[in-house]
This record gives sequence, structure tokens and C-alpha cells, in this order.
Amino acid sequence: MSHSRSKHSFRTRAIHVGNEVDPQTGAVVPPIHLASTFRQPGAGEWGDFDYSRSGNPTRSNLQSTLTSLEGGCGSLAFSSGMAAIHGVTMMLSTGDHVLAGCDLYGGAYRLLHKICSRSGIDVTLVDMTDTGAVEAAIQPNTKLIWAETIGNPRLSIPDLPSLAKIAKSRGVRIGVDNTFGTPSLIRPLECGIDIVMHSATKYLGGHSDCLGGTLSVADQILFDELYYIQNATGAVLDPLSCFLVSRGLKTLDLRVREQSATSLKLAVWLQQHPQVKSVLYPGLETHPQHAVAKELLNGGFGAIVTFELDAGIKETAKVCETTSLFHLAVSLGAVESLIEQPATMSHASYDAADRAKFGITDGLIRLSVGLESYEDLQADLEQAIAAARAK
Repeated sequence: MSHSRSKHSFRTRAIHVGNEVDPQTGAVVPPIHLASTFRQPGAGEWGDFDYSRSGNPTRSNLQSTLTSLEGGCGSLAFSSGMAAIHGVTMMLSTGDHVLAGCDLYGGAYRLLHKICSRSGIDVTLVDMTDTGAVEAAIQPNTKLIWAETIGNPRLSIPDLPSLAKIAKSRGVRIGVDNTFGTPSLIRPLECGIDIVMHSATKYLGGHSDCLGGTLSVADQILFDELYYIQNATGAVLDPLSCFLVSRGLKTLDLRVREQSATSLKLAVWLQQHPQVKSVLYPGLETHPQHAVAKELLNGGFGAIVTFELDAGIKETAKVCETTSLFHLAVSLGAVESLIEQPATMSHASYDAADRAKFGITDGLIRLSVGLESYEDLQADLEQAIAAARAK
């Protein structure tokens, strides 16, 4: 990437960096390289690419784009978001301790508690918005702090610069899942975070048509360690999915900002609804970390809205089942809106005691707001809530 190119805006770099014109044909969209192996100049002499597990031109293009957008020194594209998180945990050894947020994606909870535990890795969950509690929970064998820029599903907002300072002072690496935040709204490496992860399946891809995960870092030694793990274990993103994520990145900023604007409108409306017990959205002044969100998030508060009905598990499920524009489905971050019940879907992997402890109630609903009009989405939710209550 040239010096002049690095001075361009986020939106311009999302379109041009990693998407340079093909020198052989002049194509403005780079070709997809499906090759699994590459001819070498000589025995024991290696070209830029040798085997697609170790490197692929299409994957490199995507990684270049994301590195520019995150402001790091390098990025890696994995076969899924969970594969990316797993790559981070593979830096740990038996006897190490992980300190993770309690507002945590169910898949990450399962990986840490059900898989990493098999290797003798201990895990503690803590409220990442309470910096005092985080510092107090660090143990002599703590090697990794894992947080989320916007928590899942309760949308908590940790003070990333403060967490980064605590981690650095204690010699602990800190990584964050920035799937909900996206580099359009927040770039954690600029806050001092060591590792930024995305489920590229979500906003980066943006169209519910590919699976992927990414890691970005600002330290070359750390990048080399993660690349070694990825190359040794093989959880790389295939070329076609890399192309789809690269295409999605070109419209990321436009999508996220428009989705955020609609989400705020829906959150304000839900807050006034008589059947809604509470609404969690960082853009509302009633959100516990609204001030932190205003300071850290740039241009919007994200496109996830979580609200709690004054209802039990069956009535809540009925609301999720009665919408028409909001598809009842896990995942998020695409152009179509989705609705789900965390207690029975995205966070069903939590132990029941932990769901109760961390506020994942039976009446909780999580919305992923797409690009449909506010008026249509509001009407869809209103009829679903009314229909469920009538039954």
C-alpha cells in the first residue's frame, strides 16, 4: 500500500486497498485464485505463494484490505469466527488462565468452557465494564483477556483504552471480538488492544452468503505467532469466501451507518412500548455505558437491539416466530433483519446458572437490524408482539 493510498478515507480504502486493478487484464475486480498449489522457480526456491493453506492471492487481498481498515500490521482470514478465536487460544498452554467477559457470544463461552478446559486452561468470567473487577480477577497465570467491543447479547460497552492499560501493566495479552462494532465504528488496535477478531460472516461479508473469521494485530511478532498457528492447523478461509468478504467490505461503512440509524429509531420506539420491560441499546441515554459508547464509537451505535419483554419463555418465542420481515435465525449483520431468543438459540450453550447470573432471561430478544425501512420493521414488530399477547 502506497503512502498516498494510506492517507485516503476509510470508505475509499475499503474499495481500493487489496482490490488493485489486475495488471494482466485490466480487470477492476481482482480474479479469484482457486489454485491449491503454485509452480516454484526452483527446488528449494520459493515464490510469493506455494500452497494455498500457507497463502493464497485472493486471501492476501482480503487481509490487505482489513489491515488497512483496522490500522494494524497484518491480518489473517480464518474459516469461521470460531476458528479465529480458537487460533488465539492455541497460543495458551496447560495451566494458563483466561479472563473473559460475561457478556459473551455463546460459541466463545462453549469454546472456553467446554474445549479449552480439556487442555487444563482455566476460565473466569467477569464484567468487562467494571475495570476494578477486571484488574482484581487477573491471576499470576492469566495469559489472555478476552472481551467484546459491544457485548453479546446485552450490548455492554467496555472502556477499551482502560482495559488495554490494565492488560499491559500486568503483562497480559488482550483480544476483543469486534463483530458488533465493526472497524467502521471502532478500531480497537488504536485503543491499545493486541488482537481484534471478527466473525466475517456478519457485517464484513454483510449478505448472509459466506462463513469466515479474521484476526488483526499491530505487533509483527504476535502476527508471526498467529500465522504459524494458522498455517500449522489449517483453518484458512477459502478463496471464494475471501472474495465475498472483500466485496462486502466495499459497502461496510454505508451499511453499518444506515443500519445504526434505523436501530436507534427502533430502540426509542421499543422503549415506549407497554409490553417491553427494558431496552438495551448503546445509543439510548438509559444504557449503562452510553457515555463510553459516545466516546468510543464513531458515527453510530451499532445495528443490534436487545430488549426484554414482560413475558415468559413461550410468549417470547411466539413473538420471534410471528414476525415476517425479521427472519427467525441466528447470526446477524446482514442486509436482511433477523430476530432470535438468546436463551434458546444463540446462548443456549451457556450453563443455565450462568444465563441467570448474567441476565440472559427468558424474555430477552435480540434484533439484528438490516436495511429495510424503519416503518416496515416497526410495524412487523408491533404486530408480532400484539399477536403473541393475544394468544
